[in-house]
Amino acid sequence: NNFSEINVELIDEMQEELKVGNFEEVIEISNDIKENQKKINHHGKRADSIVKGMLKHSRNTSGEKEPTNINAIADEYLRLAYHGLRAKDKSFNATLNTDFDKSIGLINVAGQDMGRVILNLITNALHAISPNSKTPEKTVKDPTIWVSTKSVGDTVVIKIKDNGSGIPKKIIDKIFQPFFTTKASGQGTGLGLSMSYDIVKSHGGDLNVESKEGEGTTFTISIPK
Repeated sequence: NNFSEINVELIDEMQEELKVGNFEEVIEISNDIKENQKKINHHGKRADSIVKGMLKHSRNTSGEKEPTNINAIADEYLRLAYHGLRAKDKSFNATLNTDFDKSIGLINVAGQDMGRVILNLITNALHAISPNSKTPEKTVKDPTIWVSTKSVGDTVVIKIKDNGSGIPKKIIDKIFQPFFTTKASGQGTGLGLSMSYDIVKSHGGDLNVESKEGEGTTFTISIPK
């Protein structure tokens, strides 16, 4: 809307310049209008992708619960996310540490939905330790991801930890809000963590985050068995 309003003003300005024959100024204004139009198109496409993502999410988050090997899902998506990032940047290397509680066995969850949550959290963790993240100047020494599962009474606890630059205190309370993202414009919809939170809540569980700037971040999923 802002760019559209600016274009209306620029067109009015261009008409005034045409009346006095100032064609150089007209050309400059027309170039500004073109640039604004590109931005309108870009943001329109991004809005379209966000809406499509929300519709897809609304259709797919009511998956039927069935006995699921959460350890296998966590391990599979850790490898998938890591090799996916390595395919884009072969110079990227990280240590992957896993600690899966074999006593968990099968738990009753919607496997696809929980897989989406785990994949999203692992992908975020990998981006946090990647040299191509939003703060490339903060190079992470010995980039490492830890993924663990643990049976605690009637609950399964899944932890995904990284040693990245951490989440600033001023924004950590906002990260589960829809459309909030720390990624560069056009690189993230800001729906990943919000949807992950909703999926975990739909399982009667909790999704929490702890982070220290300069040290890293830990996401903890707690779901009933």
